[in-house]
Amino acid sequence: MKMRMMNKIHPAAEYAEGVISGRIKAPKYVILQCADFLRIWKGKSNKYCINEKLLDKIYKISKILKMAKGPKVGKSIYKSLAGYQWLLITAVLCTVHREDKQRRRYQKVVLEIGRKNGKTFVVAVLFILLFYLEPSYSRFFSVAPDGQLAREIKEAIEPLINTNIDVFEDGEFKVLRDYILHKPTKSKYTPLNYSTNRLDGKEPSVFIADEVGALPSAYPIEAMRSGQLLVLNKLGFIISTKYPTTQNPFEDEVAYSKKILDGLSDDEKVFSLLYEPDDTKNWATNDDIIAHVNPLALEIPEVWDDLIDKRREAIEIESKRENFITKHCNIIYQGIGTESYVSVDDVKKCKVRKIDWTGRNVYVGVDLSISNDNCSVSMAAADDDNNILAESIAFIPEGRIDEKSKFEKVDYREFIRAMKCIACGDMTVDYKVIEDFVFAIEEKYGVNVVGIAYDRYNALSSAQKWGQKYTVVEVRQHSDTLHPPTKLLYEQIVNGKFQYIENRLLEINFENARCTYDTNMNRYVNKKKSNGKVDMVVSLINAIYLLQQDIIFDDGFVVQC
Repeated sequence: MKMRMMNKIHPAAEYAEGVISGRIKAPKYVILQCADFLRIWKGKSNKYCINEKLLDKIYKISKILKMAKGPKVGKSIYKSLAGYQWLLITAVLCTVHREDKQRRRYQKVVLEIGRKNGKTFVVAVLFILLFYLEPSYSRFFSVAPDGQLAREIKEAIEPLINTNIDVFEDGEFKVLRDYILHKPTKSKYTPLNYSTNRLDGKEPSVFIADEVGALPSAYPIEAMRSGQLLVLNKLGFIISTKYPTTQNPFEDEVAYSKKILDGLSDDEKVFSLLYEPDDTKNWATNDDIIAHVNPLALEIPEVWDDLIDKRREAIEIESKRENFITKHCNIIYQGIGTESYVSVDDVKKCKVRKIDWTGRNVYVGVDLSISNDNCSVSMAAADDDNNILAESIAFIPEGRIDEKSKFEKVDYREFIRAMKCIACGDMTVDYKVIEDFVFAIEEKYGVNVVGIAYDRYNALSSAQKWGQKYTVVEVRQHSDTLHPPTKLLYEQIVNGKFQYIENRLLEINFENARCTYDTNMNRYVNKKKSNGKVDMVVSLINAIYLLQQDIIFDDGFVVQC
């Protein structure tokens, strides 16, 4: 499909094409989302397509509406929307099911973008469009952390209505202090304040949660989603810049969006534009960081120049640094000591179709968490080409499969069927199943277990049982002990010297893993600061600790039981 407006390619497709070609600088996850959009735009999807009639209606509305303020005041909105804004509107509102073109594909939209990139304006335009596109008696809500932020979107809509009063019918919009009513359709938009409004009991057709990174909890989002249970074409927008903390609802939404774009989750109802930089370290010198986070600056030279000036001030004045890095570079400045362990793309490049374990000497690593949480057993071996071969299995409580799948957004039943996860016990993990699994490794894989590495916490009893047959080694959970195997595993992965058979659950664990540095710059995977379960990575690092001691350092290892 080649939708053309005024003899030009549609700005949404033009922007996506520019991103894919590299003509427009954009970060990794925006590129992935643009590729998916273009696949549908060009008619290459059997399931989804673009509703051309709806897109044409949006085009006609945007042509007659005029800008209320800013450098393009008085010009049509069609000519004033930036490329990313057109992509957002087109993809979200016009991507529909082929078999039912009244049913939209997307139900959730995540927009992560730097400050002053027109996100409030595009939200205002979206609400104006929705007044005309949604069924009569629709209810639209916006939620924000406080009263001032809650009013921002309403205050952006009002000038658009007032500026275009000659376009609308007489009295078409009723603008009051607490809401905006579109009289012909009886649809109403209401801004809600998180701190003062009770959010339960609403039934939003569409909601927008703004500055989600500043919300103290996910309650407003979940209250809105719960209210949409009976809505056919439900839609929710999650929008924010970064905030100086890794523990907030927005980071959870971003992490889930990344898993979808990385192919680790199959949720087709989420559209995300994640404008966060691929390089999170060289903010003071790398112009691509500004380009990746501020798509509006690539179209408006004055915005670009202003950001360069702000960067110069942040370099010279430390008090301005956190605001610039966090808000204009989308890098969590306060959390700079914590970073992703390894790119899941690098991990996936190491996937192989088959590993012949027969006759190999293997090192087993165990991570036994508290009994109602995930546990894991991994084994590692080195081949003649110095590759590290790995296998990892997770264990979860059988009575909590559905609960964990919902809260962790991981389909554990799929992984149980794929034999990458074992459900045992009821509401707690049955350690005996794990103990028996370890005892059966030699027979199951045809290998020789050289040693078993374990963390003393929760594993002492099991280790004593294994110690009757195997050499068992306690791996002290301290940065100076964990740094060497953590570093070795990372280097093997990025150098393509790591091998594993298809294991999406292991990939998800790598995606979740975050590392912390101690004062000596020793790095280790930090469970508390990771974005989800990392037990498979932890047990693998324990196994590699033994392998490293025995083969690479050739020091042997100390037996503890």
